[in-house]
Order: sequence, then C-alpha cells, then structure tokens
Amino acid sequence: MTAIAILLLSSCDGKKENLHYKGNPEPLVKNAYIKLPLGSVKPDGWLKDQLTAQAEGLTGNIDDFWPDLVNSSWRGGTGEAWERGPYYLDGLVPLAYLLDDIKLKEKVKSWIEPILASSSDSGWYGPDKNKDRWPLAVANKVLMQYYEATSDVRVIDVLIKYFRYIHSTPPDWPDKDWRGVRAMENAVTGYWLYRETGEPWILEATESIQGNSSDWTSYYEKFPWDSSAYAEKRIPLNWKEDGLTAHVVNNGMAIKYPGLWYQQSGDERYRNAVFEGIVKYDKHHGQVGGRFSGDEHLSGKSPDRGTELCSVVEYMFSLEELYSVFGDNSLADRLEFLTFNALPGTTTPDMWAHQYDQQSNQVLVSGAKRDWTTNGIYSNIYGLMPNYPCCLANMHQGWPKFAANLWMASNDNGLVSVAYSPCTVKAKVGKGTEVIINEETDYPFKGNIRLTINSENPVRFPLYLRIPGWAEKTVISYKGSRLDVKAGSTVRLYEKWDDGDVIIIDIPMTLRLEERYNNSGSIIRGPLYYSLSIDKEFKSVTINYDNFGYKGSVDWEIYPLSPWNYGLLVNKKDLTRAFEVKENAVEKYPFADRGDMVWSSDSGRYVHWKKDAPVVITARAIRIPGWTLKNNSADIPPRSPVSTIYAPEIIRLIPYGCARLRITEFPVIDPSTVVETIQPGD
Repeated sequence: MTAIAILLLSSCDGKKENLHYKGNPEPLVKNAYIKLPLGSVKPDGWLKDQLTAQAEGLTGNIDDFWPDLVNSSWRGGTGEAWERGPYYLDGLVPLAYLLDDIKLKEKVKSWIEPILASSSDSGWYGPDKNKDRWPLAVANKVLMQYYEATSDVRVIDVLIKYFRYIHSTPPDWPDKDWRGVRAMENAVTGYWLYRETGEPWILEATESIQGNSSDWTSYYEKFPWDSSAYAEKRIPLNWKEDGLTAHVVNNGMAIKYPGLWYQQSGDERYRNAVFEGIVKYDKHHGQVGGRFSGDEHLSGKSPDRGTELCSVVEYMFSLEELYSVFGDNSLADRLEFLTFNALPGTTTPDMWAHQYDQQSNQVLVSGAKRDWTTNGIYSNIYGLMPNYPCCLANMHQGWPKFAANLWMASNDNGLVSVAYSPCTVKAKVGKGTEVIINEETDYPFKGNIRLTINSENPVRFPLYLRIPGWAEKTVISYKGSRLDVKAGSTVRLYEKWDDGDVIIIDIPMTLRLEERYNNSGSIIRGPLYYSLSIDKEFKSVTINYDNFGYKGSVDWEIYPLSPWNYGLLVNKKDLTRAFEVKENAVEKYPFADRGDMVWSSDSGRYVHWKKDAPVVITARAIRIPGWTLKNNSADIPPRSPVSTIYAPEIIRLIPYGCARLRITEFPVIDPSTVVETIQPGD
C-alpha cells in the first residue's frame, strides 16, 4: 500500500493556533513553527555522548579554574564584568537541563541567584561596574532559558523591569560599538517576553531598538564586502563602525536580525534580506560545511582562510531562530551542515580544547604565522584560549541549543522534526494529550531513523518530517504504508497514532561531489563532508598565556606524519566506482579518529584514541608534489583538472568533524593523464 501524505514547502496552516505552546499573538506575524520549552527534547545515543563529553570537558569545568569565570562579577566576585559570564551561561544552562545533571544545575544556580538579586528599581541588572547594554542582551537569553527549565517567576520580573528600562530611556545603540551592531539580539528575548506577557510596550521597545541600531537589512541588500572588496583589500580590518560590519561573528549573529524584525513588520523586504544575505555569504566567502570565512574579518573563499568558532555557534543559533520564523527547510539543512561539520571540526573530541580559527584544508596546527586578516599566530592551535577569550566563553551554546531545537511545535497542535539526531521529545499534541517520541538513529553517519510514538491513549495529531534538500529517494514507512518523498519537502502525516506506532525514515546516504575553490572538489555523504585522514603527532605546547594545567586543559600543536598533497581521481558520472564506504560503530567520542588524544579522567592523563571514525571512505588519489605549504598553510589547490605523471594510491577519508588535520577541497585529477607505475620520487 502506498500512503498519501501532504508535501509542504514550508510551514503549516498559518490560521491555526497551538493550544499548548505560545506562538506569536497579534499584531506579530504568526511564525511557521513554535520553539518548545527547554527540556522538552532530551539527547540520546551519540548526541548524549557528545553533550556528556562537553560536560566532562571545558563546559563542566572552566568556571572552576579560569579566573575570568572563577572570580566573575556576574557570580558575585570582583573580576570580569562584561560578556564572558553571560556567554558561558548561554551554553551551561541548556547543557545542565538537557542532561539533567545535578552538579551542573548547582553550578547554574550559583550564577543565576546573584544575577536575579542584582535587579534594581531602574530595571538595570548585573554587575555594578558594567555600564554596557551588550552583555545584558546575552544575559536576557540566559534568563529566558532558565525560566523555561525551572518556571522561576523571578525571571519574568527581572526581564519585565529591564525591558521597561529600555522602553523608558533614550536609545543607546551606537553603530561604532558592539551593543549597537548587536542590538537586535535583544529582540530574541523581547518577542519571547511578549508571548509570555502580552505587554504591548515591549513591541514599542523592540521597534525603538530596530530603528536606532545598525541597519543590517540594507547591508544584506547592498553587501559591500563581496569578493571584489576582498580581492582589492577594501574590507576594513578594524574595530570601528565599518570594520564591525565585516567582523565574522557580527555577521553570524546579524543574519537573523531582519528575520526577527519581520515578525513585527510583516514586510517581505526583511524576509528577502535574510535569504539574500545567506546567498551572498556563500558566493563571496563560502566555506565547506555551510559556514563562511572570517579570520577575524570576512576573508574570501580560499580553503586556507579561517573561520572563527564563535561565528559557527552564532550562525547555528541564528538558523534555529530563523527556522521557527520561516519554516524554510534550507535553513535546517544548513544548520545540520554546520553542526555536524564545522562545530566538531574545531574542537578536540573530548571537548577539552578548541580552535579560534579552523580551515577546510588544515595540514598544520601550530603557532607559525599565517595569512589571517587580523587574528594572531596561535589562532589555529587546539587549546584553552588560542586567541581572544570570547570563544572560550561563547563556544558552549552550540551543541545544547542544537539538541534543544531538534523538535518544534506546529500551529495545528502537532510536532515538527527540525533536524535529525538521537533524542526523545515529550510534548502536548492534539487537544492536550502528552506524547513521547523516541528517535533512534546514528544519523548523520547513517541514514536510518526510527521514530516510536508513546502515548497512554490513541491520539490524532499531525507529524511534520523535514526531508533534507540533498536526500533524493527518501522513503517513509508507517502503519503498513510506504511513502516515496521529494528531497527538500516537508511531509505532513496526519493520523490517529497508537502507543507503540513506529515510523521509519530511510535516507539514502549517496555520495556527492561539490565544486569548490579553483574547480577543486569536496566529497559529501549525507550531511557530512569528508576529509583526508592525515597521520598526526600531537605536541603539548606552552604559549603566551597560562592554561592552568587543570585536568584536561592543554594546548596542542599537531604535525602531519603522512603526505597530504593529494588530488582525487573520480568518475563524476558514477562516484560509487571511485569510493568504498565502511560504516563503523559510533563510539563514546562520535567525532574522534584513531590517533587523536583524549583525556582519561580515570588515569589523569592523555591517551591515544584507538578506534576508527564512524564512517571511513577509501578513495583513489594521486600525489601532486608541486602542491606545498605557503606561509604555513596548504597553498590554494591547483586549478582542476590537474594533469599528472604519477600513479594512483589509496587514501582514507573521514568525516570533516573527525579530522584535526585535513584536506577537504581536493584538486581533481584529469583521468586521461594517469599512469599506473610512477610514484613521486621515482
């Protein structure tokens, strides 16, 4: 039997209104989907392992030894009083409640109680010595999440008072300062607070912020920092008004600002600006894995350019917000690409160290000088604080917020699968029945997803399943029916669901070749990019700051022990002839590969990881001896197709996120020039 379902391009019926979760009330535009309260979705399987590694790594330990957090004014100390405390909490709070970790929740309270107690009659809160509105924009998001997890009514009081302060005081959002270029970050909490309280003056405050802060909508329409601006060295490498618009993290945040304002304006101009901006990022600064470059300012498409970790987690959060507003599946596709590639690729598997800048072609991790636009020499080592401290404070939000947003509610009292990973969602559907859906999968490493519905009584409700834009020939099976679905669609299954009903989603993980810089090629399977696995040597180093030697806190340089300058030998018409795929078990550290160094809490030392990555692809490739280092990075790939006189070898490809050293944008070999006997050096 072939099932019949509704295939949607975006959201469900905008005239419906969810009975259980607060969507946008008038006069706001109704959102496509509604974010579920923190704690509704809990991680399972490999995703829980990943969050556990985060809890056992820097996130769960850093405020015990990093002075900026140990003595933070946000927790009642006399130290740092600006953004680092709120940044840290923006990841710690969701991590603690997603894992239901008692120790982490106690940590959260040690921060939250002083923050709640700091609220003044004027509405201002936080450390006395902070006079800047920017860190409060982050703290607002922290309190919002804490309220969703705990229902602590003191939060609403603090936020109401603060937004009254914004409403009653003159605008203070100068374009030359962080609080001005990032002012609309306040709208995330502002619209949430309006949904909670219905206070109309909150929208007046938000309108004032929009009208008196940086005009990111015009920026995306005109986009001054395109590839020609980069080539002609016109991108301003400073921290003044113009340079702040070229700063990669500001861009990662700002892409959501026109979309946030669209909720209040209803003007299609703001929707269009979001999607125009994403297209322009890709065209002028696009990197593999859905990110754009910026080391520290926007820096073009070459795979030797860096991307700052802060921009990755902020871009992820922007996409999560935008998906709830617009319901456009391309946003969720990109969210998966960033989460499964760029995010793990810039941390160690045990989450004890991170990079400031990652590269698509990263063959040496060291303190040697590179051609960054504005960052320092240590930006690509894996360590505690390899450049500015902002990423050390801000990186923690990436995985927890992704896990929290795997499911959303629909306006017609159903549930929406936003992105795929092992998890459990508990939510009210239909007329008020609570259901639990267990999602069992090794996605993104494998393509089979099993959803099991648990409910005390049969319940009718719509279930929306997003089909990735690359996922041709996906099949959904349920209740004895089979449904062949279109890539990029949203499938609406409206049924009376019984306890124990199972839905199987089979997503073919076909190989794809993506054209990249200089006609090079990148291999993609499902939502994962694949990189050359390079034998490596880790060397702990001492650089220009103290890593404190606390548990696993370390700074690593990583050196290649095997060749990296390969071109791929591929048959573009049939990739299966050139590659062999092996799926392995997904282990404790999902994004580890053999030879990685991981912290052993049992022995109190680092040990070599001895397991293979979850997926290993073998491929035919040929060395290109003339392709070498330039200024301590892999030089740009020679333009493809590349002619050669050398013979093929077998190389090993692993997921980008598993590769601390990597080539991801490969020259493509001209097959007509291939010989079978000559090796480099013969």
